[in-house]
Amino acid sequence: MEEIQYIGEHLWPGRIGHFLAILGFITALLGAVAYYFALEDKSTEARPLWKRIGRWSFGIHGLSVFGIIGMIFYIMLSQYYEYSYVFQHVSDDLPLRYIFSAFWEGQEGSFLLWMFWHVVLGYILIYKAGEWEAPVMAIFSLVQFFLASMILGLFFYYWGGELKMGSSPFQLFRDTANLPIFQRADYATLIKGDGLNPLLQNYWMTIHPPTLFLGFASVLVPFAYAIAGLWTKRYQDWLQPVMPWALFSGAILGLGILMGGAWAYEALSFGGYWAWDPVENMSLVPWVILVAGIH
Repeated sequence: MEEIQYIGEHLWPGRIGHFLAILGFITALLGAVAYYFALEDKSTEARPLWKRIGRWSFGIHGLSVFGIIGMIFYIMLSQYYEYSYVFQHVSDDLPLRYIFSAFWEGQEGSFLLWMFWHVVLGYILIYKAGEWEAPVMAIFSLVQFFLASMILGLFFYYWGGELKMGSSPFQLFRDTANLPIFQRADYATLIKGDGLNPLLQNYWMTIHPPTLFLGFASVLVPFAYAIAGLWTKRYQDWLQPVMPWALFSGAILGLGILMGGAWAYEALSFGGYWAWDPVENMSLVPWVILVAGIH
């Protein structure tokens, strides 16, 4: 059967996005390895080189994450419904102010929002962490490596089956559904998006998720310092530099939880906070543990 030559598709943003996803995945791993050797290499001459490699790797990783997010916003604003992610979350009548909400409505967008905050915090730590940079950023890079695997969308074939790693936000709609319309070469000009859930077309959806995810992301800083303290056997020294970060995490995560509670009572008619999304309820658990740790 002759393969259909589709017309009207805009494939270049997806190709750039796929490339950046792979680049971000590789550079996160390279950063973790480089920072590991920056701490563990016995050669005092080699350690600064490993640290520079770690910094450059994490820097390129961060630029890759920013580029992926930029490409997603581009295909959303352009309403390229040939992409499954755009079809699921955007529509012609969606107000422009809810494009951000549509971005992090999906799982891939949520992972990218989390990674975005990790990159911002990582850049600050590279500048501010001083002697703790290598062990802390090794943990940061490793976490980013695992998160980056969630948006790869790569298939690995082996005898007896296939293995899919992650879900790409740049997957084409025709690759995710078997519909008669995809027998037409010009299908891209005929489809319209499903759009954002009407319950989520609310100002809370614009400000609450980025605040909550900043809280989630910032909790990685105390965790990374704690692991660094165990790693370097400096069991008390890590407490002083981590305290401002722990207070920041507790404040931001607490603010995000309050926003979710207010949203539950105001807009979503879920019957209040405790009848609300289990993700919101579970966000209270790390906050309680964090506050206990601060005290």
